[in-house]
Amino acid sequence: MTEPALDAQPASAAEPVPAAEPVPAAEPVPAAHGDTPDPEVLRARALAALTTARARTTLLTTCVEEPDLTAQHSPLMSPLVWDLAHIGNQEELWLLRAVAGREAMRPEIDGLYDAFEHSRAERPSLPLLPPAEARRYAAEVRGRVTGLLESADFHGTRLTESGFAFGMIAQHEQQHDETMLITHQLRTGPPVLTAPDPEPVPLFTGPSEVLVPGGPFTMGTSGEPWALDNERPAHRREVAPFHIDTTPVTNAAYQAFIEDGGYDEERWWTREGWAHIRGHGIHAPLFWHRDGGQWLRRRFGVTEVVPPDEPVLHVCWHEADAYARWAGRRLPTETEWEKAARFDPATGGSMRYPWGDADPAPEHANLGQRHLRPAPAGSYPAGASPLGVRQLIGDVWEWTSSDFLPYPGFRAFPYKEYSEVFFGPEHKVLRGGSFAVDPVACRGTFRNWDYPIRRQIFSGFRTARSAAL
Repeated sequence: MTEPALDAQPASAAEPVPAAEPVPAAEPVPAAHGDTPDPEVLRARALAALTTARARTTLLTTCVEEPDLTAQHSPLMSPLVWDLAHIGNQEELWLLRAVAGREAMRPEIDGLYDAFEHSRAERPSLPLLPPAEARRYAAEVRGRVTGLLESADFHGTRLTESGFAFGMIAQHEQQHDETMLITHQLRTGPPVLTAPDPEPVPLFTGPSEVLVPGGPFTMGTSGEPWALDNERPAHRREVAPFHIDTTPVTNAAYQAFIEDGGYDEERWWTREGWAHIRGHGIHAPLFWHRDGGQWLRRRFGVTEVVPPDEPVLHVCWHEADAYARWAGRRLPTETEWEKAARFDPATGGSMRYPWGDADPAPEHANLGQRHLRPAPAGSYPAGASPLGVRQLIGDVWEWTSSDFLPYPGFRAFPYKEYSEVFFGPEHKVLRGGSFAVDPVACRGTFRNWDYPIRRQIFSGFRTARSAAL
């Protein structure tokens, strides 16, 4: 997203919106996510989500010295200390003020941490809270929120129903944690983060693509309690049959595009894409460079040979679109991506995730910064869709061909700056999450968006083709 949730921030024609109409919430929802969940179950779920997010925030802001916290490592990103205090400020605004009706703790800082009031480029010049004070503020807010959660009433308003506000804040913090992880990737200097690599897997030798049958399916959700406004409401979409890549496009496949002169052939690029890569001297994914006869990349302070079997990472929409055209294919539409990820051919219904309705487990997907890289293509067979499409959740955000647009029947909530102000052809939709996304902020209906020139995000793609071709 241009700015993660709650922050108050085209190369091809917009995707035509198929005929669609709102439908009842027909998708199955587990008991913990149903209409009348046990309050203690909700309380435990909210506390676990908030605690997991804060542990990650702490890791990302204590592994570096103070100069790295206050520095701006890229004009595209905020100083880490801004994110830290902003997380606390949004938690105070929504949980302590909006839900509990309490007085502002530090109203004088609200403007400093309003993402719509100050662009990322100007945030380093603001009188931000220093690291120690930002930590104290965020910790004090969390202490009061924990007390609030112990007696929270999960009924009465849309904001509190099923613990939505607590889930919204947990998602917001995790989205900023992903943003801070991007900042760590952009910073120079020795590595400060460590994590085990994904389990090695045999080279994937399955089919290169999967046929997704045509027909109707239910897109979006009306029943997922913590789903955000742009995921709503559930509605019917009619989809023509299409083929989609079984796995995301790999580094090896993308290198073939480079070696074939893909960055030098105007015919593969849209007008805007060609002007962008030529104007910025782009010849490979971000963080790649050639050393003799091999490609190297920088990953969280480590320089390494580009692993051929991993999904390609740090490519913009224009690069993904050009590769697809070079390969004689195209990017999937957002509708196609979601049908590939959620459609159950046995029932005709839509599942929460490719593997079913259960929350993600380690065997399903590479999520939650458990690793600091994508897993090899073909990993996580337990997370495959019923049709056999793999790694639709986790590893890399996947660019689609679609502009970020509202669903039929969309209503902004809790306010229009969350999604509505970003609708239009300026932003392209990404789906599926990455290794940097926590499960609380990733599901089959979750929608991300960004400018088509963005490459610092953990973005990759897979391609598709119409079945008639």
